[in-house]
Amino acid sequence: METNLVMEGIKFMFLGMGTVFIFLAIMIACMNIMSFFIDKFFPEPKAQNTSSSSAQAQPDNKKIVAAITAAIAHHRQG
Repeated sequence: METNLVMEGIKFMFLGMGTVFIFLAIMIACMNIMSFFIDKFFPEPKAQNTSSSSAQAQPDNKKIVAAITAAIAHHRQG
């Protein structure tokens, strides 16, 4: 009984790679289906264009710049 080990190795390689490929394809399909249902039943709220909400959405840049400057100065002091 003569067995060709190279051919058996190639068959096992394709069997393993095919199994992984099918698993990943099924996983991606399931994730897309879940994403569709989440977007359908739990949509993100729409942003309202009011002056008060836009003022609250923008951070105070002067405070951020001051905090970054103080952190850099403290780091340089050692």
